[in-house]
Amino acid sequence: MATTRAIHLQTEIPGPKSQAILERKQQVVADPLSIYLPVVVAEGRGSTLTDVDGNTFVDFAGGVGCLNVGHSHPHVVEAVQEQAGRFLHTDFTMVPYEIYVTLAERLLAVAPFSGPAKAAFFNAGTEAVENAVKFARAYTRRPAIIAFDGAFHGRTLMSLTLTSKTHPYKAGLGPFAPEVYRVPFPNAYRGISAEAALEALERAFTTQVARETVAAIILEPVQGEGGFIVPPKEFVQGIREICDREGIVMIVDEVQTGFGRTGKMFAIEHFGVEPDLMPVAKSIAAGLPLSGVLGKAEIMDAPGDSAIGGTYVGNPVAQAAALAVLDVFEDEGLVDRAERIGETVRGRMISWQEGHPARPGSGDEGAGPGARLPGDRGGSPARPAPAEGRRPFQLHPGALPARDHGFRARRGPRRLGRGARDRSRVAVSAAPAFYARARTALRVLRCPDGHAR
Repeated sequence: MATTRAIHLQTEIPGPKSQAILERKQQVVADPLSIYLPVVVAEGRGSTLTDVDGNTFVDFAGGVGCLNVGHSHPHVVEAVQEQAGRFLHTDFTMVPYEIYVTLAERLLAVAPFSGPAKAAFFNAGTEAVENAVKFARAYTRRPAIIAFDGAFHGRTLMSLTLTSKTHPYKAGLGPFAPEVYRVPFPNAYRGISAEAALEALERAFTTQVARETVAAIILEPVQGEGGFIVPPKEFVQGIREICDREGIVMIVDEVQTGFGRTGKMFAIEHFGVEPDLMPVAKSIAAGLPLSGVLGKAEIMDAPGDSAIGGTYVGNPVAQAAALAVLDVFEDEGLVDRAERIGETVRGRMISWQEGHPARPGSGDEGAGPGARLPGDRGGSPARPAPAEGRRPFQLHPGALPARDHGFRARRGPRRLGRGARDRSRVAVSAAPAFYARARTALRVLRCPDGHAR
């Protein structure tokens, strides 16, 4: 069995206990909830997971982007336990609690807004996106929303409509919400420049939707599902200019890119523009269900009384975790550390070019650079062979990659295949497999034993 300082494998994978639980799962859990990694977790610490069979893995999945402070950070656990001992729930709009106000104050203090701003909290990233659309429509009194090719914004009705990929997310689940329009996203690897993408958006005002009916343009500052694409600065600045000119709300979806993942607290800070609304979630609360919309006060105040809300939104236990996450970011300097780790990983990837036909890809902000295997620029570029005497890129059998519905993992030595949309991303044992698991990657690279420092 394989063993490193962090990885300890003492059974075949899956082990007998994991296999038994997964067999029980088949009988009682709906089939669409398929399992990607056949290990059943028993405990998580820092960057490692231990399964019910006693195997310990390095976790590159990071709860699908939710664990930038790692598994079971002691400060987060303490905050959750303390709040749970006080009260679990009231519904903030029925009986309010101070922690909601405190979290809003602290998040707005680090958010990229120069003027008055406000916050509202929800449960999941998809709820944050749905409510950002509500805020924008209420403020502008317009119906239409423009999104981009390659976008992912969630899985409920409006956010799923905004999402670009058909399989596995949308096929067979329509009809979708009306008044959503889609335009190209810049991607130099696919031959789409910032100028061409902006021209396509301007053209859409004539061919798809009247500009005076557009409430919002929503974009990810770094596309994840679309292929880990960092748009050129001039593109994002161009979107800001168009929104200002046409009275359109600019929604920047930071659900996945926020909380230090790109070497800034929020990825939009790389582009020198200020959003109007900003959905946040995932690493906000170390895995507990919490999301929010941060935005300019005049937009956030636009909906009528009680037009925004929900029974469980802004749960106090999840908000206690979120405050603890912010403490950890400050105390441990995670944003700066993510940038340093990004430089380390980027340098390693550049060195790979000496023996492999790979080059650093466009998703190279902060702790989450990727590598691209060049080939044909069509839909399915062929995988080039490694140089003579060099092994293909491989993931250690004790490293758990994340599923991005584009990566494929194979047993043997586990190897990540090419994505369905942009099939040139690979992950290797030295870097995060899914995106910038900033805290997880940090622990892997700086603390090989997986323990907090």
